[in-house]
Amino acid sequence: MNQVIIYGSQYGSTYRYAKQLSEQTSIMAVSYKEAPDLSGMRTIIYMGGLYAGGVLGMAKSLRGFSIQNGQKLIIVTVGLADPDESENRENIRTSLQKQLSPELIGRAKIFHLRGGIDYQKLSLGHRMMMKLLYQSLHKTPLEKQTAENRALIETYGKQVDFTDFGALEPIIQEIQRG
Repeated sequence: MNQVIIYGSQYGSTYRYAKQLSEQTSIMAVSYKEAPDLSGMRTIIYMGGLYAGGVLGMAKSLRGFSIQNGQKLIIVTVGLADPDESENRENIRTSLQKQLSPELIGRAKIFHLRGGIDYQKLSLGHRMMMKLLYQSLHKTPLEKQTAENRALIETYGKQVDFTDFGALEPIIQEIQRG
């Protein structure tokens, strides 16, 4: 085993993507809590949910890791905001820079996928945080809101799922490039 998919998922969207990618590539998928030693891996795919400006489990999983010749690091973020909007991609990139060294970011292939949210399944703490955020954003004039903020307002309190397994295809192609 010289390839691994490591995932950090709180509510399931990232887990579903990791499971699907594993099925399509025959690469084992494991939670970041059970991640193996990465030094002998040829391909490391880290898939993490975006929560409060960070990628779940990524800093812990990649702490002390540096890419060696012959190794490939693929980072996949999964979040509610539409990654096709450049502003959202820039925000994700900023949060990656807070969690990873410039060397890792510079050498990694980075992809962004959309997940979903079900407010009924959120923990009490996350529901309260989202409510406070919603109330704050709702008071912000429309012209000052970001695309990410508008998406949060539109989906607040709802169950939405933007999961698209077809969006895994570019990631599969990158894996196969060896």
